[in-house]
This record gives sequence, structure tokens and C-alpha cells, in this order.
Amino acid sequence: MDETRWPAAAEAEIARLVRELESAEAYEQRLRQIVLDVHDTLARGDASRALSMLNDALRVIDDQTDVVAPYDAERPRG
Repeated sequence: MDETRWPAAAEAEIARLVRELESAEAYEQRLRQIVLDVHDTLARGDASRALSMLNDALRVIDDQTDVVAPYDAERPRG
């Protein structure tokens, strides 16, 4: 197999992107599990518990905005 050597900066960027992808996949899995758990809870007829679980899911989503759009203090806004 012919191994291509990338410049160090490119390798670092690739490693960062791989970590970001892994983090996004874990986040997606967590949200999918929440949806399944809420579905099961609703099927059992416990709507108030399901609502509480959805509120928790919103907190998870709110806490993980950096997975979707990393915060960059140096990037100009506007």
C-alpha cells in the first residue's frame, strides 16, 4: 500500500476532524436513545415522565451546541 505523507498541519486537521466526527456520532446516538426511551415511556402511558425526559433532552441539546457549531471567540460575528 502506498502511504501518502501529509504535512503536519494537515494531519493535525484530519485528527481534529476525526475527533469531531466521533463526538457528533456519540451525540447522535445519545439523542436516538432518548427518543427511544421517550417512546417507550409514552407507550406505558406515562406522559408526564415523557415530558420530563424531553425537557432533559433539550438541556442535552443546549449543552452540546459546540458539536454542531464549534465556538470560536476569534471569529468575527455579523
